[in-house]
This record gives sequence, structure tokens and C-alpha cells, in this order.
Amino acid sequence: MKTIALTGELRSDLGSKSSRALRNEGKVPCVLYGGNELVHFFIYSPDFKNLVYTPNTYKVQLTIEGKKYYAILQDMQFHPVNEAIIHADFLMVDDVKKVTVTIPVTVTGNSPGVRSGGKLIQKIQRLRVRALISNIPDFVSVNIDSLDLGQSIKIKNLDVPNIEILDSKDNAIVSVKMTRNVVKEEAAAK
Repeated sequence: MKTIALTGELRSDLGSKSSRALRNEGKVPCVLYGGNELVHFFIYSPDFKNLVYTPNTYKVQLTIEGKKYYAILQDMQFHPVNEAIIHADFLMVDDVKKVTVTIPVTVTGNSPGVRSGGKLIQKIQRLRVRALISNIPDFVSVNIDSLDLGQSIKIKNLDVPNIEILDSKDNAIVSVKMTRNVVKEEAAAK
């Protein structure tokens, strides 16, 4: 799993009034939990760009007042009108406890069903998984080299070692659907 570094500063005051003042200065109030005690801090809003606005999932190396913590972004709150980040929650991680994250799905290969005129439909872009942080890959790869017209690859067909996939096993990740042109060609061939 890729790591991204963020630097924060401890908050001296807590509460809605001080949080509003931080947001007006372009800072995002944050909480780090999962350890012995909660750590309240803030990060400058532009620093979230590479963490939030990407399809990837990252482990975060937080440096707060010189102390380093490893965490994952657990939850975010956005302003309802202007979509600005107004709060972030981080969960401290280690190599002993399992964590639940979502990771992207990438499709590789060349489907015979698509080559014969079908349409490839990727129904699932991200999978929810639970595993030790050291076992979580950057993405799950789905090979479609054997996918023909009318077929699909389901979650139960995936083999990802050391990871528990939390989504329903019967959900289709990708499928090849017959297009109208293929149906017309088959009807004309009969």
C-alpha cells in the first residue's frame, strides 16, 4: 500500500468556535483515534488534495509536533454547498490489527467478447476489504482474457491472498453485454 506524508499541528482549543476559526484560516480540524488517547490537530486544506481527490487508497504518515503516526483516512465531512473539507478522522494502524478499507479495481487483458462486438461494463470500481495493513495491495487486478459475450466475473472468482473481501460474493465486477448490432448480426446469420 502506498504511503503519503502529511504534517499537522496540535489544536489548543476544541469546540465549534475554534473549529470555525481554523476553517476560516484554510485549515481542517482533524482527529486521530485508535491509540491510547485521541489526538486533536489540524492540517492545511490544500495538503489533502493528493490524499482525497484520487482513486488510490493510501496509508498516511502523520507528523504532528515531531511525533510520527501511521494511519488511514477513516472519514471526511464536506461543506454541503461549496464541497470544502470541514473535518477529517484518521484511524491509527499497526501490523497487528486488521483494518477495513476500499481499494480500486483495475481491469487488464483483452476480452474475446468485446472483440466480437460486445460492450464491457465495469460494475464495481472499488472493493471493501479487511486485512492487515501490510497485506493490502494498491489495487485488485481482474483479468478479462477469457470473458466472452454474456459472461461476467464475480467477486467469488477473485483470488486475493491474505485479504477478506467484504462485498457480496455474487456481485459481478465486470461483464460483457451483447449490443444490438451483435444481436442483429446473429439474427441475420440464421
